[in-house]
Amino acid sequence: MTPPIDVDLYSDTITRPTPAMRRAMAEAEVGDEQLLEDPTVNALQQRVAELLGKEAALFLPSGTMANQVSIRVHTRPGDELLAHRTAHPIHFEVGGIAALAGVQVRPLDGPRGQYDAATAEAAIRPGWREMPRSRLLWVEQTSNLGGGSIWPLERVREVTDLARRGGLATHLDGARLLNAVVASGVAARDWAAPFDSAWIDFSKGLGAPIGSCLAGSAAFIDEAWRLKQQMGGAMRQAGIIAAAALYALDHHVDRLADDHANARRLANGLADLPGVRLELDHVETNIVLIELIGSLDAATAMDELRRRGVRMVDLGPRTLRAVTHLDVDAAGIDRAIDVARQVFV
Repeated sequence: MTPPIDVDLYSDTITRPTPAMRRAMAEAEVGDEQLLEDPTVNALQQRVAELLGKEAALFLPSGTMANQVSIRVHTRPGDELLAHRTAHPIHFEVGGIAALAGVQVRPLDGPRGQYDAATAEAAIRPGWREMPRSRLLWVEQTSNLGGGSIWPLERVREVTDLARRGGLATHLDGARLLNAVVASGVAARDWAAPFDSAWIDFSKGLGAPIGSCLAGSAAFIDEAWRLKQQMGGAMRQAGIIAAAALYALDHHVDRLADDHANARRLANGLADLPGVRLELDHVETNIVLIELIGSLDAATAMDELRRRGVRMVDLGPRTLRAVTHLDVDAAGIDRAIDVARQVFV
């Protein structure tokens, strides 16, 4: 029998609502969300629109739906989206870009999940009728497969300015945007300002059980509502889950700093172990990427850790990922380090 998981670093998506969050959910005022009659959903949408500095916002079941709705609003079938080759919708959204939007992707290169303006400029199509139209430029903040890296604000402004000059729309995949806010001290509205659309997630580091909120112009959100309905996203008395998101915004944003500190604690404990290569200065938020350079491959290492009660995930033949979150405290990190010392020998 596989032993229980003592320290779960698989992802921040496995967080569970706290007792106080559950109470807020149980006590939420509710109504028909589709008819705009759920007061808690309406309050959340207004809160996120203000947080991101946009005219309006829309509560959605998931970040994947926020991405897919945004692509469909901004593009038409046959258009092209520019994104880093590690971007979430390329790898983890089941081909929705093609299946739902009929759009192709031009993947861009660059270190740690980021590209620069020169790379983006070289990728924008020249407008010949034989080529797809470059229509949408995509930034993921923070970059998941980039190890939780934070795009510098100046680079964000450079690539979005370039896109605007070229007639492209811009979208901010903000699955872990608030991690970037806490780590950098840059306000969420400043990160979102250069983008036509942006969203934040509640079911990762913020610890809510479900949900994301997409923001943009009033016209953008009006069209996003249509696509939400078409894609099956109407949720009726959704105030129960919106209450969890509001609670998270009130109580779980500043504490993301604890996750970042725990990620650095973990990285410092692993960096000198045999067979491990880990760039300490790359640990900016709550994700730690571990490169294996010894005899263990990632799948074997993951299994050995799991047998001892610690769960991580393999991202490739020689790469493990560990993600800190509110369900793992400093003592849990120390436990994970002790187990890693048994595995990486």
